[in-house]
This record gives sequence, C-alpha cells and structure tokens, in this order.
Amino acid sequence: MIIKKVAESKFNDSVFDTKAFGSEFSDHMLIAHYKDGKWSEPEIRPYGPISLTPAAMSFHYGQTIFEGMKAYKNENDEVFIFRPEKNFERFNLSASRLNMPEVPKEIFIDGLKTIVDIDRQWVPKNYGTSLYIRPVMFATEETVSARAANEYIFAILLAYAPSYYEKPLSVKIADFYSRAAQGGVGFAKCGGNYAASFFPAAEVQKEGYDQIIWTDSISHKYIEEAGTMNVMVRIGNKLLTAPTSERILNGVTRDSVLTLAKDAGYDVEIRPVEVQELYDAYKSGELKEVFGCGTAVVITQYNAIGFGDERAQLADLPEEESFALSLKRN
Repeated sequence: MIIKKVAESKFNDSVFDTKAFGSEFSDHMLIAHYKDGKWSEPEIRPYGPISLTPAAMSFHYGQTIFEGMKAYKNENDEVFIFRPEKNFERFNLSASRLNMPEVPKEIFIDGLKTIVDIDRQWVPKNYGTSLYIRPVMFATEETVSARAANEYIFAILLAYAPSYYEKPLSVKIADFYSRAAQGGVGFAKCGGNYAASFFPAAEVQKEGYDQIIWTDSISHKYIEEAGTMNVMVRIGNKLLTAPTSERILNGVTRDSVLTLAKDAGYDVEIRPVEVQELYDAYKSGELKEVFGCGTAVVITQYNAIGFGDERAQLADLPEEESFALSLKRN
C-alpha cells in the first residue's frame, strides 16, 4: 500500500461543531484502479479532486456502488469500526449484481483500517456522532458503448458525521411509486436506487412528510423499507420487520437491532407486514411504535404515518416504555 500523507492536517475542533452530515471530509482518501483485469496497489493520499472525462461510463450507464460505515472513539481514544466485514460482503454482492469486479479484502478491509488510523483525530467521542466511512466504486472507462466497463476506481472517503436526524420523522406509505422490483437491484447499494427515490420523496415532502415508507411494487400492500433505513413496527409488544429480499437492502444495522431485540427478550417476527395490518393496529390503539434503522440514521423514531389522505399521529411513549429508545441505548 502506498501512503502519501498531507504536509499539514486541516483538522481543527470546529469540525465537530458542524451540523451537516457528510460534508466535512478528512485529510486523506484511498484510491485503487482496476484495469486489464486486475487491481492496482491502493494509494492513500491527500483528499481532493480526481480527473474523469465526460465519457466515463459511470455517468452514462450507472455502474456505481457504495457502502456506508462508521468509526467511533471511546474515552480511552481507542477507535472502533462497526462490523466492517458485513459491509465488505455486501459491497461485493452489489458489485456482482452490477457486473463489476469484486474488491479484494486486502484492499477493502486493510485499506479501511489504515486510512481510519491515519485520520483517527477526525473520529469524535461525543455520543451520537461518528466518523462516516464511504467506500465507493464507479466505472471510469472512456467510451459510450452500452456494456459493462473494463476500468473502475475504488475509493474510500471519510467525513465527520453528526446526527442524521435531530427529531422523529413523519413518513407516508407509498401507494404508487416503487423503489425496487422483484428481480431488480433493490438489495444492492447502487446509486440508481437512490436517484430514483428523490422525486417521490420530494412529492411527499410537499404534503408535509419527511420520508416515504416504500411498499411492494406489485400490489403496494406490504411495507418494505423507508428512505435511508429499514423499518421496524411494534404492534402490541411484538416487533415486526419485513424479510430481506431482492427488493430490500440487507441492512447491517437492521441485523444488529434484531439481535439486540432478541437478546433483550422482545418478541420478534421477521415476516411480510401488510399496510392494512398497520392501519388496523393504529385504529385499535395497538400500533405502539414505528421506527427506522440504518448506518447513517442509527435508530430514528417516526411520529406520524400517512395512510393515503389520512395522517396517523403516533403516541409519544415514555423513554422506559419505548423499544426504539431502549435499543438505541444499547
């Protein structure tokens, strides 16, 4: 691994005062090139622009994948990366689905640990904050031929991460637009999945909601996920979530939340959850909580759900009664 450090760090404590998620980038980035069927030696170098032509294939055919991860620091200044092996596995699953080359472990994991250690002063200690880690790969071959590219860049960027959401969210259940279809790329963390969601999200924001809960693309009868997170539903004292599939991202935080919930003795069911079941539970008073979970958002509560034209306001549970807040503390 080639390492070229900055002459002087741009870090100062004011970085930790920013409220914008993912906009204060650290001193370094990792870059590796794929060409002629093999990866170059990765290079950690000062963060900055890279050169691409307008014909780079990622701009035209969408071969772009990424991951989201976090590093934390404890009171002893020890730095921990949250479950990087899971993100490594999912990154290469996305690569395979988009017909892109897999990234070797020694580039992804070893490079990740090295760059985080070099920029460890950028990792905050305060509760609710972290250093966000963005591995990304995109096609760089210079041609406008509609096929899989033969050249790529893999990069790792680091940015300070305050809380993604400062308050509970209001969400509307999708009844027309879809995030993903069976046989598609819903399980992959690729740029197109996010780009296609921005317009529907903007539409519900005009109605006064913060985000969308996506539903199945065929009938819109079953909830799937929401914006940047998987969805958890508490009906009575039972915690429900949809199973992962070709349409639903297999969230690393989702897996952790389910493990913690089971360890805490909660009644957990992983099964299809109908919109009608959710609505009936709200009407009967049995819908206790709905919340999202994901790397960026951690655990975020919902305070209102839109069922068509009806806005269902959820009760504000005391902290000691909330599954979401209890799991977040853990």
